[in-house]
Amino acid sequence: MPYERLIKNYEPVLEDRLVDIWSDTWVLTDGLNRTIPDSSEVGLPRKNKYVGIFYWTWHTLDGTYPPKNNSEILKNHPEAIHDVSHPAWGPLNTRHYWQEPLFGYYTNMDKWVMRKHAQMLADAGVDVVIFDNTNGYLTWEPQYMTLCQAFYEARLDGIKTPQISFMLPFWDLEFTRLQLESLYRHLYRPGIYRDLWFYWKGKPLIMAMPECLVGDPENPYRDKLHKEIREFFTFRPGQPGYECGPSRSDHWGWLEVYPQHGYCRNNDGTFEQVTVGIAQNHSAEKKLTAMNGENVFGRSYTVRNGRDPKPDAKLYGANVEEQWSRAFELDPELIFVTGWNEFTAGRYDIWPPNENGVVNAFPDQFDEEHSRDIEPVKGALKDHYYCQFIGMVRRFKGARPLPVPSEPKTIDIYKGFEEWTDVAPTYYNHKAGTEHRDFPGAMKGTYYRNYTLRNNILRCKVARDQTNLYFYVQTAETLTKPFNKNWMRLFLDIDLCRQTGWEGYDFMVEEYNGEGYALLKKHVEGFIWQAVGRVAYATSGNRLALCIPRALLGLEGKTLDFAFKWSDNMQRDGDILDFYENGNVAPSGRFNYRYKE
Repeated sequence: MPYERLIKNYEPVLEDRLVDIWSDTWVLTDGLNRTIPDSSEVGLPRKNKYVGIFYWTWHTLDGTYPPKNNSEILKNHPEAIHDVSHPAWGPLNTRHYWQEPLFGYYTNMDKWVMRKHAQMLADAGVDVVIFDNTNGYLTWEPQYMTLCQAFYEARLDGIKTPQISFMLPFWDLEFTRLQLESLYRHLYRPGIYRDLWFYWKGKPLIMAMPECLVGDPENPYRDKLHKEIREFFTFRPGQPGYECGPSRSDHWGWLEVYPQHGYCRNNDGTFEQVTVGIAQNHSAEKKLTAMNGENVFGRSYTVRNGRDPKPDAKLYGANVEEQWSRAFELDPELIFVTGWNEFTAGRYDIWPPNENGVVNAFPDQFDEEHSRDIEPVKGALKDHYYCQFIGMVRRFKGARPLPVPSEPKTIDIYKGFEEWTDVAPTYYNHKAGTEHRDFPGAMKGTYYRNYTLRNNILRCKVARDQTNLYFYVQTAETLTKPFNKNWMRLFLDIDLCRQTGWEGYDFMVEEYNGEGYALLKKHVEGFIWQAVGRVAYATSGNRLALCIPRALLGLEGKTLDFAFKWSDNMQRDGDILDFYENGNVAPSGRFNYRYKE
């Protein structure tokens, strides 16, 4: 196997190397004008509360066909929905996507994407990603090892990534045995990525049936191996059903319809685990069914009210919101969310293969309404479900209060940067990976390149006096030249209102002239801005400071409470999803820092 060198030289990343960036204090209002809660709404962080998310490592190279995007097919050919012979679908039993992911039709071998996932899930407060190994004997070893390496490198750079675990087949003991033996021999016994393993009740968690490990008295090696594996893990077999709840004392769920059950009851009556699903391939009439069947429990369906008929209902996630309400009611130790990035579905002439079968069936994923992923996409759902997810995680786990600013201070930006030493708080950002993206996609004709990372922003500060606001930013390496396009923009949301400005940003600093001045611009409409004045700036090595008069911002004599964001090398002006993909921003994605006196 290709990991001998890694086994011999592996050094885990110690916890004290990880950087607490206080992402639970960041603020965010999504594209639907929903603001995620802060500590005043959700309370302080709660101990022993965990969030896991179902994650798919089976995105492999398939160069046979170009991507088949069901949402686009149905937009152009609505009559094709149950026409198994319609040419728009292409051949049966081939890979389809319910929508194109924001990062394209990627494979799990693309470390650039895996690093992005590490950051996004860390920012959301996810504790563990649980890999879907429920089908057959494959463990997707090259893919999960690539993800682990990307997460490991992120941890070397201080990012507190989620831990990892696996969910193995529900029924087939032979496939479960084969997977357990492979995972134990290749990952767990050698101790590779042991700092990434998710521990539950003192041992690494595995969602698998321990009874597959029967031993073999006639094969001493296998007999010893099975005994080792039984002792090594905490076993929590997966319950496949959506309605029945646990049928054994150690069962955990992965997806249920509302109202979900609690799993693994503790001695005090509480539960270890509860599931939360985005949608379910289930209907009240047929129970388990294909995602494109009739009356399926899609994103806009609730058990209380049925399907919301409004055209934009799929954007809001009523189904998952109902599921979270049940999870909050049961208040378990761990909430298991399905899911992050399945995206793909096979197409079958009839499924299930019985009297309830759906013609031209897509069992698990179908289109924007009938799908269950949170990862942002290029279609109508954008990052709405990711933002909603962040808010729900905070409601479950709690959050810290906003950091308190230090006393007012006048900064002379031309005297160097020592004056910033005692200015608080420091706002932190992730260190980005050094690798650019240059990797083939999963489907024929897809290849992805991204060389836009330029200035990696690590930390920021804000100071103020009666006349000016001062902004400080520090990058990982020496700053590039200030006259580069879209260089080190500062966005300001002065009134904390998304309905004013571009995505809430009322002012922007850009167009540094290389001679000590930049332009402060006020939002007009769309991504159109009008200059309202010049502001002074100074740079030295990897540090930049700005001085902005309060008068230009309309903040003379006012108590400060605003949000801000740094952005370098934006590629698609006016598209906020660009913040996830290109250049570098602080903080990540749609998040902002908040400065409140």
